[in-house]
Amino acid sequence: MIIRLNAEDYTVKGAKTVKELLDELYIQMDRVAVELNLKVIKKADYMTTSIQNGDTVEIVNFVGGG
Repeated sequence: MIIRLNAEDYTVKGAKTVKELLDELYIQMDRVAVELNLKVIKKADYMTTSIQNGDTVEIVNFVGGG
């Protein structure tokens, strides 16, 4: 399946949910916000929110600083 990930095409290897995609990308879910097809996904829904061929996913990392 091919999705649009942060403005680039990405071939998903086996992920079927947002959580599985984050795992595939080695991204900790507590350190990011995820938008799927222009809708922000709640962290509580990462495990149950499916991704489909052609979806657009934006993953934003939180950066601390002062």
